[in-house]
Amino acid sequence: MSDVTVAPVTAEHHREPLGIGETTPRLSWVTSTDLPGWRQVAYELEIGTWSSGRVDSADSVLVPWDAPPLASRERRTVRVRVWGEDDAEPSAWSEEVAVEAGLLSPADWSARLVRPVLPAREEAVALLRREFVLDRPVARARLYATAQGVYEAELNGAAVSDVVLAPGWTSYRHRLRYRTHDVTGLLTEGPNAIGVHLAEGWFAGYLGFTGKRGWYGDRTGALLQLEVDHPDGSRTVVTTDGAWRSTTDGPTVRSGLYSGETVDFRRDLPGWSAPGFDDAAWTPVEVADLDAATLVAPTGPPVRRTQVLPVRAVTTSPSGRVLVDLGQNLVGRLRLSLPDGPAGTEITVRHAEVLEHGELGTRPLKAARATDVAVLDGRGPRTWEPRSTFHGFRYAEVTGWPGELRPEDLQAVVLHTDMRRTGTFTCSDPDVSRLHENVVWGMRGNFLDIPTDCPQRDERLGWTGDLQVFAPTASFLHDTTGMLRSWLTDLAAEQRELDGVVPMYVPFLPLLPFPQQPETGWGDAAVVVPWVLYQRTGDTGLLAAQWDSMTAWIDAFAARAGEHLDFPGGGFSFGDWLDTAAPPDNPAAARTPWQCVATAYLARSARTVAQAAEVLGRDGARFAQLGERAAARFRAEYVSPNGRVAFPSQTAYALALEFDLLEPGQREHAGRLLAQQVLADGFHIASGFLGTPLVTDALTNAGELATAYELLLQRGNPSWLYAVTMGATTIWERWDSMLPDGTINPGEMTSFNHYAFGAVADWLHRTVAGLAPAAPGYRRIRFAPRPGPGLTSAAATHETPYGTASVSWALTGGTAFALDVVVPPNTTAEVVLPDGSAPREAGPGRHAFTCTIEEPRPVERPALFFDPDAHA
Repeated sequence: MSDVTVAPVTAEHHREPLGIGETTPRLSWVTSTDLPGWRQVAYELEIGTWSSGRVDSADSVLVPWDAPPLASRERRTVRVRVWGEDDAEPSAWSEEVAVEAGLLSPADWSARLVRPVLPAREEAVALLRREFVLDRPVARARLYATAQGVYEAELNGAAVSDVVLAPGWTSYRHRLRYRTHDVTGLLTEGPNAIGVHLAEGWFAGYLGFTGKRGWYGDRTGALLQLEVDHPDGSRTVVTTDGAWRSTTDGPTVRSGLYSGETVDFRRDLPGWSAPGFDDAAWTPVEVADLDAATLVAPTGPPVRRTQVLPVRAVTTSPSGRVLVDLGQNLVGRLRLSLPDGPAGTEITVRHAEVLEHGELGTRPLKAARATDVAVLDGRGPRTWEPRSTFHGFRYAEVTGWPGELRPEDLQAVVLHTDMRRTGTFTCSDPDVSRLHENVVWGMRGNFLDIPTDCPQRDERLGWTGDLQVFAPTASFLHDTTGMLRSWLTDLAAEQRELDGVVPMYVPFLPLLPFPQQPETGWGDAAVVVPWVLYQRTGDTGLLAAQWDSMTAWIDAFAARAGEHLDFPGGGFSFGDWLDTAAPPDNPAAARTPWQCVATAYLARSARTVAQAAEVLGRDGARFAQLGERAAARFRAEYVSPNGRVAFPSQTAYALALEFDLLEPGQREHAGRLLAQQVLADGFHIASGFLGTPLVTDALTNAGELATAYELLLQRGNPSWLYAVTMGATTIWERWDSMLPDGTINPGEMTSFNHYAFGAVADWLHRTVAGLAPAAPGYRRIRFAPRPGPGLTSAAATHETPYGTASVSWALTGGTAFALDVVVPPNTTAEVVLPDGSAPREAGPGRHAFTCTIEEPRPVERPALFFDPDAHA
């Protein structure tokens, strides 16, 4: 069947199924064909020597592994072929993919944790090494490696992989990820050497905003197990043990995630990770205990260098400083082509996200120095990039450079978790397209091993509330499932230690001044994130794995709500954090009281858990009942009989409408009142973290689409496009992180790369472009674009589990609407045109539709309407 091809099989949510932790990984595949309406009716899987035979099934996503389970280290090739409805013969086999298990049992580990002897100075970087001899040829070699700290391993002078900042940040008390590296090509018969570059990282370095370091321990350590298989069937194992030696006298003098890195090339140690190096002056390592039960294989991809950007300009500041502009706020570090200069010459690079009145704006970094230093050795030019740190920056200030600094002397290396890009969006308004691009860059910068809140200052924590609102956008833009599954596992582990309370950030550290109590909108990540991932991937296994966490959160949340669900204890809550009405020094001062927000969230999350119970075949009755009680409480306490909410705010109405808290007779009036509130607010954003993602949907679903577009296209502060007009290339933490006069917001907490308010991109995808799942995992797709005033075209694509879905529409002459959609093989689609006609069914393939609509018109503003931007 030459017209049908099958892409290589994937295992679970791994991009690279090497060293995985599952013994029976579920398998998925994507079929490509130009045959219209093609659907799979059967498949055959080959896993090693095992064959499923023909299986009559349309399933192609997360198909069970029915072959015998994998054992530790076992490697099997997997391929698949498929049949369509009218196919007498199957397709060609897909390309073989090797799926290999890691070390699945604590008993598989013989390595010991080794710790270098560190000097008294902070942020010291150690080099560790050992030599060994292989007396037979190498057939296959695997290095299983992790660290307490961040490490890079080398064999015979070559890096074992392109992974950076390994092993990343997990809840180290519960889980320490190791990674498997194929190092077959780096070893030779005869003398060999292995080396490790080890820095403090998240384990022993500064974390959070309290100025404290060593939350997990004050010593770094490395754990490596090299297993070399020989042609005769024998195996040589080299591990970290007491035979290793270490030094802190290498070229990297210091390295911290917040502070940056210093390298002194006069201290260079050529060949330190190659055989024959003289390490007699090095110090023996100390051997320590490590619970092998905490070692886990990764479920998602590692952090890598994903892009290199050139310098846009080199300029001079008003004070005479040399400034570098990358043209894009990003996360990573600079790669320097260092010149030949006198030994001892210090070149210093300071990083920041913005300029303030022409100078480097470092105040938002707080205690993070974000400074890299290179000390030249006088031995000629060389290229240098820091190894164990990262910065959030667009601009850099360079001092000490010998001669003239040229743009080609520097490049920006972009770092983030190596997630596969899955979603795109563009439209006719370049500012809105730029807004969406800012969302993408904000996500890339903040999805660095964990979903962080900001990548530049002394914080960089995995705030649960931020991800809770952003998860739908994130899961459209990138394949986040493997990464977030790891983070959710940590969330559940930390939650168990807090009696069901979900911490405000994961991994959790007891930073001041926050009490650990059920926090509305933040703790709800335990429910919302697994549910969103299920909706986007169809993965019931992930939902089942998080079930205990989901239900424990509801129990803790309901306990804080009290018997009458009135939150009688009061106290602090983030609530609708960073409402535009909040002053710079009190971001929790929102228009909508937190108890109102909490009651709404309790109803939504309890109902969601009831839905999850139905999917999993569990009893969810008590959660459904709790959800209805909370909804009733919301109506009784905060809503008048005709649908007027007690607090005249965009958030209050959006919560009531989008969380389905109103009676049918109240909805229409509440929708009109929301539109009136947006009008009264001058079509400006007037909400915070929890309300903002809901307002455009609430307006759309209430029949107030034109008002939603007016809100989207507003360019005055506060609005989504205000930052775009100010030159932003990422989403800001505050609507006015930069004031119109170029001054940084005076608040203590100000970030220029903070994805939470970028959650509006989900509405751009689903409503403006009109692409959304109509069934879990996109097995059925909904194309329902809603053109509004101000836009004449939009387009989006998404790599669904079944293949690429795309939508593109254009409006000509104000009323002629044309729509093109692509439905992936093995799916169906519902197409809803904006002319009000009945939905159409569409099978796999490309389809075009046209209709005539009323010309989208802006909202009519009353004659007495006062627009503060027009009178500024």
